[in-house]
Amino acid sequence: MCSDRIAEVVARELAADPAVEERVAECVLAALATVDGDSAATDSGDTGVFLRSITVQGFRGIGPAATLRLNPGPGLTLVVGRNGSGKSSFAEAAEFALTGGNRRWDGRSTAWREGWRNLHEPDTARIDVELLTAGEEPQVSVATVWDESAELADARWTERRGSEPVTSVDPQGRRQRLDLYRPFLSYSELGALVDGKPSDLFDALHRLLGLDELAAAAEQIRLRKLELERAVKDSRQSHADLLVELAEADDERAHGVADLLRTPDPDLDAVAGAVADSVLGIDGPEGLRAILRLTLPDTAQVAAAADRLAEAARNVARHATVDTDADLRVLALLTRAREHVTASGSCPCPVCGRDELDADWITAADSEIAYRTEELAALQAATAEFDAALVAARNLPAALPIELGSASAGRVGAASRSHPAPTSEPTARRADHPAGPSGASTAADSLPERREIVGRLWSEWAEVTTADEDQLPDRLRTIHAELTVELGALQRDTRTELDRLDTVWSPLVPRILAWLDPARAVADHASELRVVKKAADWLKSATATIREERMRPLETTARWVWSTLRQQSNVELGAIRLQGSAGTARRVLLDVTVDEVDGAALGVMSQGELHALGLSLFLPRATVAHSPFRFVMIDDPVQAMDPAKVDGLARVLAEVAASRQVVVFTHDERLAEAVRRMQLDATVLEVQRRERSIVEVRVTGDPVRRYLDDARSLLRTPQLPAAIADELVATCCRSAIEAAGLAKARQELLAGGLEHGEVERRVRNAHTTRAMITLAIMGVGARVDDLNKHLSAVGGRWLVGVLRDATAGAHVPIDRPMRELISDTERFITWLRAHEPNAVRT
Repeated sequence: MCSDRIAEVVARELAADPAVEERVAECVLAALATVDGDSAATDSGDTGVFLRSITVQGFRGIGPAATLRLNPGPGLTLVVGRNGSGKSSFAEAAEFALTGGNRRWDGRSTAWREGWRNLHEPDTARIDVELLTAGEEPQVSVATVWDESAELADARWTERRGSEPVTSVDPQGRRQRLDLYRPFLSYSELGALVDGKPSDLFDALHRLLGLDELAAAAEQIRLRKLELERAVKDSRQSHADLLVELAEADDERAHGVADLLRTPDPDLDAVAGAVADSVLGIDGPEGLRAILRLTLPDTAQVAAAADRLAEAARNVARHATVDTDADLRVLALLTRAREHVTASGSCPCPVCGRDELDADWITAADSEIAYRTEELAALQAATAEFDAALVAARNLPAALPIELGSASAGRVGAASRSHPAPTSEPTARRADHPAGPSGASTAADSLPERREIVGRLWSEWAEVTTADEDQLPDRLRTIHAELTVELGALQRDTRTELDRLDTVWSPLVPRILAWLDPARAVADHASELRVVKKAADWLKSATATIREERMRPLETTARWVWSTLRQQSNVELGAIRLQGSAGTARRVLLDVTVDEVDGAALGVMSQGELHALGLSLFLPRATVAHSPFRFVMIDDPVQAMDPAKVDGLARVLAEVAASRQVVVFTHDERLAEAVRRMQLDATVLEVQRRERSIVEVRVTGDPVRRYLDDARSLLRTPQLPAAIADELVATCCRSAIEAAGLAKARQELLAGGLEHGEVERRVRNAHTTRAMITLAIMGVGARVDDLNKHLSAVGGRWLVGVLRDATAGAHVPIDRPMRELISDTERFITWLRAHEPNAVRT
C-alpha cells in the first residue's frame, strides 16, 4: 500500500464512502492536489542504488587516498578495525558526500566540526563515492572536493553518470530523499531513535509512510476551517459590540440600524442602504457639507447690477422720442443712398426717378447724415448700455442646486407664490417652528422645512432671468435679499447638525462598515465552512485508518528484528503507534512490557537493549520496499550489546543482507566472530591505520586464517633477521591457536546451554593459550594441568608438541623449523575445529 500515491488511496476511500457529499470529496481532493505536486520532486531520482566504493583523502582519520571497495549488490560486509583505524571516517565521508551533512556531528561542539581535515594531509581533501543504480546510466560517481583553505561548508559537489561529462550538483536535492529513507545509522543515533525528541521519529516515520501529504492536506483544511470560524466568531463579537454602541447613541439613524441588527439574520443590504442614505443622502454628512458650499452673489454685486439696469433703462427713455424710429430709418436710408452714389456715380434718384443724385446732392446728404447721426448717438449708446446691463443682471442667478432638490421648486410657482418679507430671524424662531429641547434638535428638526423654503426661493431666483425688463431690478433685489437670509439660516442649522453628526453619528458609520464587509464574507462562506468542517472530520478519520494500515508491515518487521535481537531479554515489544498530528504533540508509542507487565519499560532497559530497540526501528524504515536505496550503512552497532544480542544482530543483518547491501563498521570482534561461528555469509574487510594516517583496507577471513597468512608472509620476508622472524612467526602461530580456541570455546559452551554472559566471563578468565584450549575441549571446571594428558588421549602426542612449540617459540628459540610449525599449527587447528568433546562439564 505504501507504493500507492496517497491521492489515489484517498480517492478510492472517498468513492467507497457513500456518506461523503460531493463537495466534501472535492474539498479533500483539492487540498491533496495542492500538496501532491510538492511531493513529486521527492519521487524523482535514482533507484536501486548500491555502493561500489568510497575513496577518501585528507578527511577525518584518513590522510593519503584510501579506498573501501564494496560488492555493489545484496550481501553483508563487515568493516572491522581497532578504534582510530579510520574505518568510521569512510562511513562519515560517504554520508557527507551523499547528503552534504553528517548526523554524528549534529549538536556537537564547533571544535568537532573544525577538526575534519586530516593533520597529515591538510592541503588536499576529497571524497569520491561510486554508486551503481538501476537507471539508464547505472554507474554514478559523486565527488566532494575542498580547496586548500576551504571550510567544511565550502565543499564543491560534482557528479558523473557513465560517460557523460562531469556536472556540478547540489547535495540538498539528494539529501531530501536520503533523510526520508535514511540508510545511514551511526552509534550516536542509535539511542536517539528511542530516547531523542519524540517528534523526530514520528516525523521520520510519517514521511516514510507517505503520510506527510495527508498531514499537509489536513493542515491546509484545518487552517481554512480556523480562518472561517475565526471570521464567524469575530463577526459575532463585532455585531454584539456594535449593537451596544448603536443603542446607546443619541441618534435616530443609529437606532434605525440597531433595529435592523437585532433580527436573528440581519438584512445586510438594508443595513448598507441605511448607512448609504445617511452618508450620501441630502440629510447625510456629504449632503449637508454640499449645502455649506452653496454661495450667492453678494448684496453689493446684486445691487450694482440692478442699479445699472435701472439707470440704463432711464437713459434709453430719456433719449427716445415718438419719431425716433422714423429718424433711425431715414438715417439708414440716406447712408445707403450715399454709399450707392459713391459706388456708381451720379444717377437719377432710385426712389422718385426724377431728381438727379449728383455732387450737390452728395453735399446736402452728407450734411443731413452728420446731423441725424449726432442726434441719435446718445440713444444708441444708452441702448447698448441697457443691453449689456440686462445680460449682466440675468447672468447673476444660478440654476437650482441638486443639494436643494427639485421637488420644492414645482410646488409653488413664482407667479402664484406670496413669499414673506425678508427677516433677520431664522425660520426656526417663528411661531410655527418653536425651539426644541436643545439647539441641536431644533436645527435637525427645522432642516427639511428650511431646505424647502430655500429651494423655492432659489427656484424663483433662477426664474428671475425670465422676468420683464422693467421688473427685473426689483426682483433681483427682493428675491436675493430673502434668499440670502434663508440660505444663511439654513447653513447655520446645517453646520449645527454636522457638528452633532461628527460627535454622534459619523464615528459610527465606519464602525458599521467595518462590520458589514466581514459579515458579508461570513454569509458568503457559510456553506464553505460547513463543507470544510466535514472534510476535516473525514480526513482525520481516514488518516488514522491509512496510517494504521501502512504502519502494520513496518511494525511487523520491527517486532521481528527485536525478537531476534532481544536474546534473553525480558522486554517484549508490542504494537508501534503514531500519536498526534501536525500542530499537536507528536510521538511514537512503543508498546513495551517487562516480564509481561505494562509500565515504563524504556526507563528500565539497559543501553544495549535501547540500542537493539533503536535498530528495530531503524531497519524497517531503511529497508522499506519502495526505498530507492538498496544499501544500509551502520556504524558501531555492537557497542553496549551483550553477547546474546550480538548473535541476534548477526542473524538480523544476515537476513536483511539477503535483499540489501548491508555495510557494518565495528571495532568489536564479537560481531565478526558471531558471523563466522554461525557460518553466516559475509565479507570481512579489515582497516588498518599506520603512521601519518596511511590507511589500508584488506579482505580477511577469520582471525585464524589471518594469523597464519601473516606467519607465512613473515617467513618470506628476507629483510627480517632470522631470530626475529622466528619469534614473530611463532607468535602468529600461537595467536592462531588461541583465536581458534576462543571460537571453539564459545561454540561448545553456548551449545552446552550456558548463557552468553557466563560464556563471556569464562572466556575472559582464560588468560593463557593453554587455558583457552582447555576451556574449548575439556569444558568448564577442567584443570589446565590435565590438558596435555587429555590431548594425548583424544588426539595424540603430536598435539602436545605443537601447542608447546607455538607457545614457547614466542619467547625463546625452538628446534622445530618455522615452516613446519606453521604447517603443524594449521593441522592442530583443523583437528580442534573437528573435535567433538564428549561432554561439557558445568
